[in-house]
Amino acid sequence: MPRRRKSPSKQEGRGSGSSVEAEGARRASDASADDGGSAGPLASGQRWTVSRKREVVLRMFRGESLDRLSREFGVEIYRLEEWRDRALSGMETGLKSRQGNPIQAELDAAMQRIGELAMENELLYERCRKGNGPFPKGRSRR
Repeated sequence: MPRRRKSPSKQEGRGSGSSVEAEGARRASDASADDGGSAGPLASGQRWTVSRKREVVLRMFRGESLDRLSREFGVEIYRLEEWRDRALSGMETGLKSRQGNPIQAELDAAMQRIGELAMENELLYERCRKGNGPFPKGRSRR
């Protein structure tokens, strides 16, 4: 249980000065860098960051036991299952989205062309209404 030793050092840090306390707070949010990915349970009042949750979920995907992870991180099994389910639903959403749907691109191009033609049609209609038709005035060549 080497992870329990962090708690007394934080208590010592509170009594001696704020530099150890601040360092302890940083370590809790960035513990995966220090411990190689296994951060251990959080101290009271600390929150789980997205990166820490991701590491735990990836370990679940690799096949580690829920019981072992629950004991190691001090998190209830139902909460680990919720994190896993959310990660799976997020992956499904990401995989369902399409990059550059060709049908939508063709529809957008057609809508743009329709807009251009409608504008051109409107301008020609105004020219005809004012008497300045699209054809020059004067005699025909026949």
